[in-house]
Parts: sequence; structure tokens; C-alpha cells
Amino acid sequence: MMRARYPSALKWGAVLLAVHLLVAVLGPFLAPWAQDQMMAGLPIQGASLTHPFGTDQMGRDIFSRTLAGGWIVITLSVGGTLVGVIAGAAIGLFSGTVGGWIDEVLMRLTEAFLAIPFLIFALLIVSLAGPGVQGSPVLLILVVGAGYLPRVARMARAAALDVVSRDFVLAARLRGENAWTIARGEVLPNATGVLLVEFAVRAGYAPIVIGTLGFLGFGLKPPTPEWGLMMSEYRNLLTVQPMAVFGPGLMLATLVIGLNLFTEGLSAMARHGRAERAA
Repeated sequence: MMRARYPSALKWGAVLLAVHLLVAVLGPFLAPWAQDQMMAGLPIQGASLTHPFGTDQMGRDIFSRTLAGGWIVITLSVGGTLVGVIAGAAIGLFSGTVGGWIDEVLMRLTEAFLAIPFLIFALLIVSLAGPGVQGSPVLLILVVGAGYLPRVARMARAAALDVVSRDFVLAARLRGENAWTIARGEVLPNATGVLLVEFAVRAGYAPIVIGTLGFLGFGLKPPTPEWGLMMSEYRNLLTVQPMAVFGPGLMLATLVIGLNLFTEGLSAMARHGRAERAA
């Protein structure tokens, strides 16, 4: 029963996420050096007890910078996912509730955006932003949110269509409530489980998007210790100082794995719950 209620994937994912949250919160305080501290005479030093990941071209401690990057990646990922899920859920739930030509127009618009690959869409928005905006955390959050919006909207609409034919929704229509009131008061509470799983799914992909944008030079700007940006900055050191790349890469990979395991566990629990209700 416990395995059915709490799948192993959920447990392992929760452990990895807990470790990353601890690193994000406590890392900057536990780091042996300041993230931007330059140590004269110590450029490109190998791994040691003093510098576990070595130092970079400017003599900065890579381990300390990696610890500082955790909070940045998690904040941007969660912020962008929240924007996308909230906006997408509002559009999708309203669309599925109101129906008719409004639903048709909104869904055709989401299909048009879905025709553009997410990464290309993100690169397009960043490249079109003004030079004063490029590289800002707010822009990255909006880019992730805008990319997720049409995907979440379609999922929320599907959840709404499962609810709108039920008696309590029909009763709300007979009372004269408008579509937005019904979507917010009747449909949303019954679609919360689907939206929570959708949030977890999207959050698992967000660090990859942010890291990729940083690696390609379209994310945050130096000297911000964001993991994707660090991997881009240090890629020329791969042969002489491999931990400069592997350290941030390992942190990014374990974060994504933890999020995906957690999402898989949530999905398994949701399927188990639906099977129990059907029985």
C-alpha cells in the first residue's frame, strides 16, 4: 500500500530536490570563498582540498560559484513555470468552459505557437528584446512562461472539458453565472490535480531551457554564476580543468533528474487515484 501511495520515483525525486533546495539556501553561506573573489596567482588551478572544483581563468573558486548558482537556477525555473501555468490555466479553463467560437479561436492560437519549437521560440523572444532587457532575470522568467503558456492551456482545456458536463456546472449555468465565474469557482477546484502534475512536468524542463540559453549566450550575463553560463564560459578549460564544466553540469543534471523523478511519482499517484475511484 505504501509503495502504491508513495512510488519510489517520488521518494528519490523528493530526496534529490531536498538536497538541491538545501544547497540553494545554504550554499552561499557554506561556500569557502565569495563567488566573485579573485585570488591572485591562482588561475586555472586543479581540484584540491582548498578548491574542490579548482579555479577559473580569473582565479575564482569554481565550487563556490557552483553553490551560488543553485538559487539562481531554481528561482528562474520556478518563476517561469509559475507564470506559464497560471496564465495557461486561466486561458485553458476559460476556453473549455465558455466553448463556442471563443474556444475555437483560442485553441487555434495555441496551435500556432505550438508549431514553433520551444527553444527556437525562446531564442526568438530573447533576440527581439532590447539590449537593455537581454540577460535580465525577468526576461528569462517571461520567456519560460510564454513558452509554457500554450502547452498548459491545452492541458487545462482538456481538464475543463471533463468537468463542464457535470451536474454542478450545469446548475451554475442555470443560476446565470458567467463562464469566468464558473471556470474559477467550479472547474478549477476539480482540475487542480491535473494542473499540479503539469506544473511539476514543466518545472522539470525549465532548468534545461535556462541552462541552454545561458550556454548559447542568450541567458544571464557574466559574471552571474548560472550553471549553463558557467559551462559555456569554462568549455575551453575542459581538457585542462574538467571539473569547471563537470561540476555545474552535474548539478544541473541531478536537478533535472530529481524533478523528473518527482513528476513521474506524482503522475503514478494520480493514475492510482483515478483507478481507485473507477473501482
